[in-house]
Amino acid sequence: MDSFFVITSLLKIVGIIFVVILPMVSYSVYAERKVSAFIQDRLGPNRVGPGGLLQPIADMFKLLLKEDFTPRSANRFYYWLAPSLAVMPALITIGVVPFGSTLFGVPMVIADVNVGILFVFAIASLSVYGIVIGGWASNSKYPFLGGIRSSAQMLSYELSLGLAVIPIFMIVGSLRLTSVVAYQIEHGWFIAPFIGDWLNPWKWLLSVPMLISFLVFTIAIFAETNRLPFDLPEAEQELAGGYNTEYSSMKFALYFLGEYAAMITGSAVIVTLFLGGWHFPGIPDGSHGWIFGLINIGVFFAKVAALIFFFMWVRWTLPRFRYDQLMRLGWLFFFEIALLNIFIVAAILPFIPRT
Repeated sequence: MDSFFVITSLLKIVGIIFVVILPMVSYSVYAERKVSAFIQDRLGPNRVGPGGLLQPIADMFKLLLKEDFTPRSANRFYYWLAPSLAVMPALITIGVVPFGSTLFGVPMVIADVNVGILFVFAIASLSVYGIVIGGWASNSKYPFLGGIRSSAQMLSYELSLGLAVIPIFMIVGSLRLTSVVAYQIEHGWFIAPFIGDWLNPWKWLLSVPMLISFLVFTIAIFAETNRLPFDLPEAEQELAGGYNTEYSSMKFALYFLGEYAAMITGSAVIVTLFLGGWHFPGIPDGSHGWIFGLINIGVFFAKVAALIFFFMWVRWTLPRFRYDQLMRLGWLFFFEIALLNIFIVAAILPFIPRT
C-alpha cells in the first residue's frame, strides 16, 4: 500500500509539473503575445511553425544559447540563488490544489493536507524573497528599487488575500481545499449559487459577500503575481525591468517562468475556492469511470485557462497604477472591505442550517 501511494504520488508530481504546468507556462507566453497582438490589431508570432505554435520552443533555445553574464559587482551566490527562489514556490503550491476528482480510484491532488490554503499562503509568500534577493544581489539601483517595491507591494496585498478567504472557511468549516470543492458541488459554486442546491434564501444573501471575496482575492492575486496594473516591481518605463534588469540567459528565463507559473497557480486557487474546482453541472466524478475523471481534469484546466486569458486581457487593457495609488488601494480600501466582509458573513451564518 505504501509503495502504491509513493508511486502514484510521484506520477502525479511528474504529470502535473512536467506534463501540464511547464508546457502551460511556455504556451501562456505564446498566448499572451497572441492576445496582445489581437488587442493591438497586430499579427503576433506567425513564423515558427503553423500559426507560430513552435515559437515557445524557439524562445527556449534562444534563452539556453544566450551568454550567461554575471555582473562583476554582484553577490554571486545570492545572484544565482534568487531566480530559483522565485520559481519554486509557484511549483510547490500547486501540490495541494485538487485538479480533478479521481482517476482509477486515485485522488487527483498531490497532497490533500488539512490546512491547504494556509500551505498555499505560507509557500507562495516565499516568492518575494527571490525578487528581493535578486534585486539586492545585482548591486544595481534599478533592481534594488524593484526589490523594495515588490516587498512592500506583496506584504500589503497578502493581508487582503488572507482576509478574503476567511468567509469561505467560515461557511465550509474546513481549511482543506478538497472540502471546499466538495461543499460547492453539494451547495453551489460560491460565485454562482444557482449551480447546486441553494434553495435556502439566506444562502443567496451569501452570494453578495462571496462576490466581494472573489473580487478582492482576484485583484490581490494580480498584485501578488506582479501583473499589470500592479507590475511596479518591473515597470520597464521607470526601472528598465526592475529586479531582473541584470539577469540574462536561463536565470532570466527562471524569473519569467516564475511569473507565469505563479499566474497559473493563482488561477488554479481561484478556480478551487470560488468556481467549483473541477466540478461542472451534469458531469459525474471519476468514481463513475476513468473517462469522467479525465473530463473533470479537463474542466478544471479549462477554467484555469479562462482565468489566464482574463489576466492577459487586463494586462493589455489597463494602465499601470502610480505607486501611491497602489498602496492606498491595498491599505485603505481592500483591507477594510475584506475585514467588513468577514463580519457580514458571520452575521448571516447563524440563519443557515448546517447540512
